[in-house]
Amino acid sequence: MKVLVDTSVWSLALRRNEKSETTAKLSELIKASAIVMMGAVRQELLSGISDEGVFNELKSKLSVFDNLRITTNDYETAADFYNTCRKKGIPGSHTDFLICAVAYNNDLLIFTADNDFTYYEQHLPICLAKF
Repeated sequence: MKVLVDTSVWSLALRRNEKSETTAKLSELIKASAIVMMGAVRQELLSGISDEGVFNELKSKLSVFDNLRITTNDYETAADFYNTCRKKGIPGSHTDFLICAVAYNNDLLIFTADNDFTYYEQHLPICLAKF
């Protein structure tokens, strides 16, 4: 099964001294070609890097992952998910709900280190990767 990797996991893996089960699992998924990339996640990873050399190096490393095509249906599903969670008192970012929608609409697992997704999972038809 393909896995949509959230920014939080990538961020852990990109820290120079970070070695964990999460980063080890990401490495396994990359080797197995099981990773799916979203443009919004790529943008979050590259945003805020002021050093042009570091920016270009990361951009180059991420270029091996094609962006999953996002459709109108994905955006509409994300808005519906946002509204569903908001009614339950669960806040979240638009990017988080877009990740949920894309994963749901494409039958993908979500690999995240962000605990907010555990709240979303209680009310949305998403599946978090349990490694």
